[in-house]
Amino acid sequence: MALLTAMIKILMAALLMLAASALPGHAASFSMKRGLNLDQWTTWPGEDQWGNRQAILPYPEWRKFLNEDDLKALKSAGFDFLRMPVDPSPFLSDQTPALRDDLYASVLDSVHMINRAGLKVIVDMHLIPSGASRKIGMGEVMDDPATFDTYVEVVRKMARMLAGEDPAQVAFELMNEPIVDCDADATSLWPERQRKLFAAARSSATKLTLILTGACYSNATSLAKIDPKTIPDDNIIWTFHSYDPFLLTHQGATWAGDFIPYVTGLPYPLTAVPPAHLDVTLDTIRARIKAQAPWTRQNGLLAYLDEQVASMDSPEKLLGLMDAPFTKVEAWARANGIKPENITLGEFGMIRQEYGNAYVMPPQYRAAYVKDMIARAEAHGFSWSVWSYGGAFGIVDAFNGNKAEPDVMDAIRSLP
Repeated sequence: MALLTAMIKILMAALLMLAASALPGHAASFSMKRGLNLDQWTTWPGEDQWGNRQAILPYPEWRKFLNEDDLKALKSAGFDFLRMPVDPSPFLSDQTPALRDDLYASVLDSVHMINRAGLKVIVDMHLIPSGASRKIGMGEVMDDPATFDTYVEVVRKMARMLAGEDPAQVAFELMNEPIVDCDADATSLWPERQRKLFAAARSSATKLTLILTGACYSNATSLAKIDPKTIPDDNIIWTFHSYDPFLLTHQGATWAGDFIPYVTGLPYPLTAVPPAHLDVTLDTIRARIKAQAPWTRQNGLLAYLDEQVASMDSPEKLLGLMDAPFTKVEAWARANGIKPENITLGEFGMIRQEYGNAYVMPPQYRAAYVKDMIARAEAHGFSWSVWSYGGAFGIVDAFNGNKAEPDVMDAIRSLP
């Protein structure tokens, strides 16, 4: 009799799981529509300074430069939420043990500051690459199992700290743009790692909306490879990022590969200027490649430039290129019963100026691009958050305390 009772219980549990997997996704407890990404670092202090209270606190670093009036101005401009990047590397560094509790407390204080300004907030765990000034970054977390396990514990502790916050006002994003599973043979390390992060966060943050993503820089194709039924939870928002077309949005960015740094001066869209004007700009880029690129790479870079331009040299081609991530994510969501309001375009934007590069992208092109991307996101029912407040992609601030041109913000203010 006991054996029969146990078998019935197992069968009922299996039927309940099957029924749950067939139900359409419910709305998350956290809702959002129009957002802005805050800055991560402005002064970029090296890891050797992270043990210095004056250098690292308050945290994140935007707290040194923005006050509540600045945040209230964003609310007045039409934003309803902010995505707050939090670099986890200081929580993993051997420079900060004496300040760890203060770092966590400062993140929570920053959450409260944003909420007081009338804005919702996503706490975004935003790993970046390591380098000469920092020992731990995305590569170390992804390549070393022990470091990844330590990162999981940071996520667990951050979730525990946020667990008591109002779930209508605060959400938690477990990792920004995981750099894994980008290889051609489509390995699948990320789904299991994301499940570990989800389990760590959900163990204490039982009411908060958790924001999950696909691999390889959170691109749409990688999100479409995720099986959401492996994480049976209604209170999730799924995110993807799109900076398409990269040729136009990252002009002059020295960190974006060995091709983009040669590219400046292209309009958005390419048809915004007369063909003769565009030809002159393209010839200037070709001449720069021939003069500055390694000779073994020149032919490949020139061919790639021609290929990229050909892919967007008409309004129809450009529309198809920019629409592709949205239609891919929409099809994935529909196939998995995920409602549009549980999808967010977590990052998009167009570079203003690469630090140290004299070229500044004309503001009318930036405003036109941002407005077009917003229109696409909202047509699909997705929320969005533009990158970013300041820095290279800044729509409010530029570099060295200067203000960015108002065009992008004016376009956002004019939204219905």
